[in-house]
Amino acid sequence: MAKNFKHIPVLAKEVPDILVRDPSGIYVDGTFGRGGHSRLILEKLSPKGKLYAFDRDEAAVKAAEEISDPRFRIIYAPFAEMKEKLIELGITSVNGILLDIGVSSPQIDDAERGFSFRFDGPLDMRMDTSTGMTAAEWINRAAAEEITSVLKLYGEEKFSSRIAAAICERRTKEPFTTTKALADLIASVVPRNKKDRDQHPATRSFQGIRIFINDELGQLRQALNAAGSLLQPEGILEVISFHSLEDRIVKHFFDMCANPDKGIDPRLPLRAEQLPQPLFSKGKKVVPTKEELEINPRARSSILRFASRTGTPWKGLELT
Repeated sequence: MAKNFKHIPVLAKEVPDILVRDPSGIYVDGTFGRGGHSRLILEKLSPKGKLYAFDRDEAAVKAAEEISDPRFRIIYAPFAEMKEKLIELGITSVNGILLDIGVSSPQIDDAERGFSFRFDGPLDMRMDTSTGMTAAEWINRAAAEEITSVLKLYGEEKFSSRIAAAICERRTKEPFTTTKALADLIASVVPRNKKDRDQHPATRSFQGIRIFINDELGQLRQALNAAGSLLQPEGILEVISFHSLEDRIVKHFFDMCANPDKGIDPRLPLRAEQLPQPLFSKGKKVVPTKEELEINPRARSSILRFASRTGTPWKGLELT
């Protein structure tokens, strides 16, 4: 039986209004989720418009079957592969691309997916459950140094070494198989956040493990480069992020694209036409309104950054 989980798309008005400049154009929704943004984009398109949505979550792809619109197509693949998948369909350029980064509400709310410490379920955390190792498989065999590194780098957890030591000690007696077992262990060794008493001690660790298991930051870097190579001049790239790690990459990407001459010694005798030209216009930022946050509290950490592509030929960027 299909599970129906409520999902409210963030920045529902701003996203389609900014993205769709040519109603007859070709657009990409890099993370279909449950189709909130896709449906809003389709409302903006003319009968000639096209929308290609991507998702690496089989449940999301299944949900996309509910959209019976000839202008719409779902592709079962991560957004990092959008360029290759679209080329296979004969599409080499598009008018706009949306990337909504991170885990979706249905993924969090489904205990069977293992993303949340609020529900007890299998310790999985894979966005694509058909491939890759589960969080349990990794937790039960990774060295303490690797666990420490993942929690510190991707979860920004200052107690990472303490948590890693506790995990390694506990798994010698009984392997981790559920989200509750891992969350309870972390809560037993990490103090509550004094600035946010409502934050569960396992919040940062679960974030770090999820990002690592799904290679979310690597996927984002690939997707940004793919988007830059696909967009037509004046085409829009929108990226919604939910935490500082993602947003830092996105902000850096747009900054590099808008200011490619940054770092060049101004004393060099170069003419303007000899300097590298911008790949994108200057990036802009949008955050949820107070009214939206009252309706959808999960939007509170969301940040939308967007910019338009210039006519400068694309060159791949090394993103850190």
